[in-house]
Amino acid sequence: MKIGNVLLKPAAILVICLGPALTGAVAQTPSPATGAPRTTTDANAISHTTKAMNYRRAGGSAKVSYAGTKLMPTASGEAEVKVKNNRMEIEAKFDGMEDPTKFGLEYLTYVFWAVSPQGRAENLGEITVKNGMAEIKADTDMQTFGMIVTAEPYFAVTQPGNMVVLENSFSSLPSGKVENIDATYQLLGPGAYSSSNTKIDNAIFGIDRKTPLELFEARNAIRVAHNANADKYAPAAWAKAQQQLAAAEDTYRQKRDRKLVDSAAKDATETAEEARVMAVKQKGEEDAQAKIAAEKQAAEQREAQARADAAAQAQRRQQAEQERLQAEQAKAEAERMKQEAQQAAQEAARQQQQAEAARQAALAQQQVAETQAQQAAQARAAAEAETEKARQAAAKAEAEKAQLRAQLLQQLNAVLQTRDSARGLIVNMSDVLFDTGSADLKPGAREKLAKISGIVLAHPGLSLQIEGHTDSVGSDDFNQELSGRRADGVRDYLAQEGVPASSMSAKGFGKTQPVASNDTADGRQRNRRVELVVNGAAIGNSTSSAAPAGAAPSANPAGGSLRGVSATQPN
Repeated sequence: MKIGNVLLKPAAILVICLGPALTGAVAQTPSPATGAPRTTTDANAISHTTKAMNYRRAGGSAKVSYAGTKLMPTASGEAEVKVKNNRMEIEAKFDGMEDPTKFGLEYLTYVFWAVSPQGRAENLGEITVKNGMAEIKADTDMQTFGMIVTAEPYFAVTQPGNMVVLENSFSSLPSGKVENIDATYQLLGPGAYSSSNTKIDNAIFGIDRKTPLELFEARNAIRVAHNANADKYAPAAWAKAQQQLAAAEDTYRQKRDRKLVDSAAKDATETAEEARVMAVKQKGEEDAQAKIAAEKQAAEQREAQARADAAAQAQRRQQAEQERLQAEQAKAEAERMKQEAQQAAQEAARQQQQAEAARQAALAQQQVAETQAQQAAQARAAAEAETEKARQAAAKAEAEKAQLRAQLLQQLNAVLQTRDSARGLIVNMSDVLFDTGSADLKPGAREKLAKISGIVLAHPGLSLQIEGHTDSVGSDDFNQELSGRRADGVRDYLAQEGVPASSMSAKGFGKTQPVASNDTADGRQRNRRVELVVNGAAIGNSTSSAAPAGAAPSANPAGGSLRGVSATQPN
């Protein structure tokens, strides 16, 4: 049994302060055996809570058990924690562990963590699994902490990822020794170590699948650092990591001592992680500076606008004052003329008075007309501004839907072949879902459907419609019943993976919806399928548009409209 006990560089063990800039992350529901840890999400990171314990108060040593989470319910373990001077020594054993690549090709190993109540996570070392079992010895200067195990892309990570597979449990300890402490900490989101622009299979594994795990991890660390733009934000560390990886690859190709290969690969992994951390920090500082500059520019623009408004208002006041003086002068002139007219004749004075009254009335009417015209112009300008604002908002909403649709299409394509259609996103699988005449899912089908469920859960608001189809071989009743059971089997498995039942419906159509001729073996194979349509208002499609031509899906408690997984095999 191999023991992984990797001691990281001191600078690599950091206080968890850099959350990934991800949008959207999946909440993790713990196994009942783990107590009551809970996971919540925000825009940048995943906040996770587990139980912690003060081991110094517990005495000289304490036995702790581990329980698998929903991601790996078969896993379990136990550990003994001993107080040694100012440090805690930990000896842990684990069983029932699966290969980490089940969570994705970017996951190559497991890492053991200690988490303080203040949220500081310390990498205690790499866990190497053999035949489902693993052991590790580690130590920490923490007095109070919780322990977790996560699937990671390489051993030198400085922050836990969201693939938490084991958590400590204190249910077996006497109540007098347990101090109920919640340790809340940040996890990296599900997109931190993957990239739609990176072919993970070729980037990590290459051609020689017998390459040592340490070299796989080094390649993975280089890929992750590149995705974080380390070549731009940490060029010196990035170049050093590449040189170290090249040296490790040369050492392996020359078939030199395995320890030399492992040591060189681990150096490359640690340097790549340091480059990634520096790049994330530098990128965050650059974004903060850009935000400050944008806010400064906006403030300057507001100040300039305020000055312009003040100048315009002063000009309007000056113009009003001139008009007032002109009006007073006109009034004085009129009074003089009135006096002269009165002196000339009483009749002339009366006529002058009538003329003045008419002039005043006309002036009032003119002022009223000008005021009404100004108000109408303002109303038109306000209406035009609101119309333009509504148009821009509608355009932005449509663009966001298109962007989300393209992103979802890209993510689904990473698992299965996917195409876009007017009915929704159509995801296609070959005929590997069921055995002949059976409705039980094969292991390969369950793995792909598990990945599909993860993608669907990462995009709230989507709906699924699952439809079973057969070829024309066999009776109508048998084909109808078999297609329905297969559709139900896919729906039930997706529900087990966390997809809400309210977002899914399932129905069998038997042989009534062929997509090819049943006269040939190839046509019958294409007709044997289970189909799903991915849909939702968030990607620009409504559930009503997902119904297949010539058929109305059956009423189903799951509801929804998701179409896209198509699996074919003999009836």
